[in-house]
Amino acid sequence: MQMIVLTFMAIILLGGLLLSLPISSRSGQWTSYLSSVFTATSATCVTGLTLFDTYTYWTGFGQAVILILIQVGGLGFMTIASLFFLLANRRIGLRQRVLMAQSLGIDQLSGIVKLVHHVLVRTAIVEGMGALILTIRFSLLVPFDRALWWGVFHSVSAFCNAGFDVVGAVDVGGSLIPFVGDWVVNFTIIALITVGGLGFFVWEDVLSKRSFRKTTVYTKMVLIISAILALGGGAVIALLEWNNPATLGNLPAAEKCLAALFQSVTSRTAGFYSIPQGTLRDATKTITDVLMFIGGSSGSTAGGVKTATMGVLVLAVIAAARGRSRVTVFRRTISAQQVSDAVAVTSMVFGLALSASLVLSATNGLPMIDCLFETISAIATVGLSTGITPLLNEISQILLIILMYFGRVGVMTVSLGFLFSNAAEERYKYADTKVMIG
Repeated sequence: MQMIVLTFMAIILLGGLLLSLPISSRSGQWTSYLSSVFTATSATCVTGLTLFDTYTYWTGFGQAVILILIQVGGLGFMTIASLFFLLANRRIGLRQRVLMAQSLGIDQLSGIVKLVHHVLVRTAIVEGMGALILTIRFSLLVPFDRALWWGVFHSVSAFCNAGFDVVGAVDVGGSLIPFVGDWVVNFTIIALITVGGLGFFVWEDVLSKRSFRKTTVYTKMVLIISAILALGGGAVIALLEWNNPATLGNLPAAEKCLAALFQSVTSRTAGFYSIPQGTLRDATKTITDVLMFIGGSSGSTAGGVKTATMGVLVLAVIAAARGRSRVTVFRRTISAQQVSDAVAVTSMVFGLALSASLVLSATNGLPMIDCLFETISAIATVGLSTGITPLLNEISQILLIILMYFGRVGVMTVSLGFLFSNAAEERYKYADTKVMIG
């Protein structure tokens, strides 16, 4: 746990130092170290919250630093490091295997080296395909050298669920709003976000089994929940924003559906947006909060409390409402310990987001709904913003840095604690008692 926490911190501090250099900013001036660390944290924790527009503020060097931080943070530092072990044909010991498993969010060590090899190769293939499609599309709009950089940057950012963009030359701070009706750009980004957010274990399971019926219970849960959230969330967002002139109202019907689907998918920790977030109706912001909070799946580039975690909680509620003592799914029983772990993670993340939003609202005089949107976006490593991030005072910026760091590293280490907890250490047990529930 200490290795994971300290290594991520070192990467962030180094990234912040590089971004603070005059060579990183277009003005040629030093950038505040706090602002640089904020950006480095957002990139390494694949969040996407920014204080400056990535294209207009940072030079090519600064953008390259951000892209490297995104890639390292998305795949996990140990996964990147394992590439060098594999290339050097060096033996990978138990300590390295544990770190590799945790950096991927995997709760097993068997076959981890093979899985990491597959992750690296398939990541290169998926990001390469995404970059190729986007480069071809962008080359019809801008010079080829810029189109190539846009294609590579957005492919990596989308796959790693980071949400950083470099289209500021078209619309400063507007993310993908200029491409709201572009079907190629939208569906390419949606595909990259989805693949990156499903998780490496799900990839391995689907590609090896090649049949939904033969996949594990976990994979089935992830695929079903992800589909429900993407399509259901898109339908609800379309319904709520259909006549809102500031978002979907002025678009053709087909583009309204496309933008609503994009909003639903990107809310699952990606951070891109094709419609303004600050002008969303309050009900839509609440739906987006829910999608951000759930996030992607374990062992993926996404954040949030994870799809399976929320699935376990919903199943537990259904079981309790039906008077059943066991939680079951696909003819399998989910242990009481896993239900307890799911409750712990969800309660902890929501409690931190809510507490931080109260601080942001009180110290900056901003609406509570926008502050909660911002803190959930930070701790769930999403990156969507209603536009208040650049307006926050330094204390609030530091608080968001802590939330982003915890959302990426803290939840991982807590999960590792669940994985390696030793039941034998509970050497005594108090007598049972009953309390009133509900």
